[in-house]
Amino acid sequence: MKFFALILSILLLNTSFSKAIYSSSRIIVKLKGAQIPTTKIHSSWKKLFSTTYVVKTKNVEALKEELDKSPKVIYTEFDFYSHSNQLPKLKLLPKKKLFLEFNLNAIFNDPYLSRQYTLFGARKNGMSVLEAFEQSISHSKTQIIVAVVDTGVDYKHRDLPIWTNENEIPGNGIDDDQNGYIDDIHGINTLVRDSDGNATMNMQDAHGHGTHVSGSIGAIQNNNIGIAGVATNVKIMGIRTVPNSSDELDVDVIEAFIYAAQNGARIINCSFGKSHNEGGLAVSEAMSYIGKEFGVLIVAAAGNSSQNIDQRKTYPASFTNENLLVVASSTSSGALSYFSNYGIVSVDVVAPGSGIYSLAPKNRYASMSGTSMASPNTAGAAAEVLSQFPELTPVQLKNVLMRSVTKKRLFSNRVGSGGRVNLLEALKIAKSLF
Repeated sequence: MKFFALILSILLLNTSFSKAIYSSSRIIVKLKGAQIPTTKIHSSWKKLFSTTYVVKTKNVEALKEELDKSPKVIYTEFDFYSHSNQLPKLKLLPKKKLFLEFNLNAIFNDPYLSRQYTLFGARKNGMSVLEAFEQSISHSKTQIIVAVVDTGVDYKHRDLPIWTNENEIPGNGIDDDQNGYIDDIHGINTLVRDSDGNATMNMQDAHGHGTHVSGSIGAIQNNNIGIAGVATNVKIMGIRTVPNSSDELDVDVIEAFIYAAQNGARIINCSFGKSHNEGGLAVSEAMSYIGKEFGVLIVAAAGNSSQNIDQRKTYPASFTNENLLVVASSTSSGALSYFSNYGIVSVDVVAPGSGIYSLAPKNRYASMSGTSMASPNTAGAAAEVLSQFPELTPVQLKNVLMRSVTKKRLFSNRVGSGGRVNLLEALKIAKSLF
């Protein structure tokens, strides 16, 4: 009997570890109207968007139970973590080799261009970025802000076009533009909060993941330094929401999305995810909200578990929002990356994600692999198309990118579009709409 009791206790212990863990200090509440219910066990209410709030408390279980009974409440949700997970690792390039490669391409003089198969044509399993710039579909370009919701961004990297909040005075400790954030010069950090629970301003990357992602989107082209990003006229807004252990919280993700949209981002890159959703609606509803109210397209990584996410869900990739574009990863040889998730319903396109050269913190460069890398390559293509055709709605932009892919039999039963992103063809299709 003692043996069976021991086995049972081990099983129960393992089950408890497998359960989703949530914040012990806040819950998500969606109200039916503007009137906030009266409770005795909350400390503060803060609006996230529309009638959805984050509520601070010392007893989340008791508060949730109380609010679930209120006629003023549509639903409550715990603020779930995604669970710790290892992010792709940087493979740094030696500094002494930074400027030793010779580039024969006439368009860009960036020294590492020869390593960026992403930019090459379809025959070389890239996204036809260089061809798109050679043929120059449009000369008029609108600046596009792309928000990178990630481990932060090295805003001091010399090869990165960083967004700056022109309405905020640096370092004066005042919310000059009255957007709810103090000194948010280049973005915000939802992981470190002040005594009032507000996100702080230091969005510096302590891991490297977010900086690498940012470089793929928009590293400065033709500056004789490092690499070239996919998009030309972009600014990168850095939002540190993903811990180095990849254990982000739902409230932080929602706040990152809302902040990005309210401060001008038209595209948000999400190279993160989790394998469960606990039935929550708030993150998906926030995504729909910023799509309708601010015209934001969200580009998300499909995940790196080598699985069909039509059957085994992962989020945000498995949400069904019309302004969500989900990306699987391909290799330099043109195959689907061995680690890449797929799903003909849940995943929309394929983009290069294996062996991607991009930026690393402290003015360095590195290789990294993952659908985390495929997503920003696609976000960069989306930004370039939107820059040239800013009238496109998020749904139109998504459809343009899906219709213009380089079709490949390998992908026909793996992703909805059946192909890899092709910037040249996307620009042609976008132009035909106007």
